[in-house]
Amino acid sequence: MARRQFVNDPQDFVSEALEGFELAHGRLVRYDRAARIVVRAGEAAAPKVGLVSGGGSGHEPLHAGFVGEGMLDAAVPGAIFSSPTAAQVHAATVAADRGQGVLQIVKNYTGDVMNFSIAAELAADDGVTVKHVIVDDDLATDGQEDGPGRRGTAAVVAVEKLCGAAAERGASLDELVALAERVNGTARTMALALEPLTHPGADRTSFDLPDGEVELGIGIHGERGRARIPFAPARELVAALATPVADALSLADGDRVIAIVNGLGSTHPLELSVVHRELVALLRERGVSVERALVGAYVTALDMGGVSITLLRADDDLLELWDAPVTTAALRW
Repeated sequence: MARRQFVNDPQDFVSEALEGFELAHGRLVRYDRAARIVVRAGEAAAPKVGLVSGGGSGHEPLHAGFVGEGMLDAAVPGAIFSSPTAAQVHAATVAADRGQGVLQIVKNYTGDVMNFSIAAELAADDGVTVKHVIVDDDLATDGQEDGPGRRGTAAVVAVEKLCGAAAERGASLDELVALAERVNGTARTMALALEPLTHPGADRTSFDLPDGEVELGIGIHGERGRARIPFAPARELVAALATPVADALSLADGDRVIAIVNGLGSTHPLELSVVHRELVALLRERGVSVERALVGAYVTALDMGGVSITLLRADDDLLELWDAPVTTAALRW
């Protein structure tokens, strides 16, 4: 029997959800049904570099939830766990252009990279200057000899927030590329699944986890991780996640970070707060201070039970951009 979900027809799931998203946040976003993209509502303001991102649906609030002042100008949602088409990305890129060029923020998945690249070429033919950055922060896939390299995961939220703030301040396209590459280069993520996910309308979960085990290094589409380890108290699971991330960034006494404790879909806020508590304690033992934090569901994997931890090296310049105003459906201050 299929898992009980609030679904009409699974084929219409994404489009109906986007219609509902627009109804809930119509002052912030507009859902273009013909182009199948989400853009900022209202008239374009002063000229600035446009920011576009996107990918498969099922990771909400990523990316549509981050369209608005201080972050993205347009988001491109594909089908569940499927890349958006080049035509969708092209439409979003043109819609985001305010005369200063467009930065595409792309998670490192083969279909995303290919279709965003094609769309950039099409937009260039329309006279739009386009550059893109690849986000590849997933430590679990670091060093893999086959495939496209590290996957793009929750560090994309930091790239979108920091570049969004800089764009609002008038940063050039080249400056934003340099900033995005800097953020991506000093951020790493690791995820852990307690429970598998279920696709809309499916009659079973997308993968199996034996009793008493968890998946360390899980991907946001349910891809296998580095290892299956025994289930343990939160303190031990956080150490298994955060220690290799801190080691990869060579974090040491006196360093400062921005931390993202991200629920993967069905993890309760109480659990995420416990994870953050343990993360702060672990980093304090290394002499590392958490200067800013996001704790919540930002890059989900449908209804997967689990968490990802992202650490980003921070300095005064990045913290100033982080603290800049943002007004989106999923993030605002």
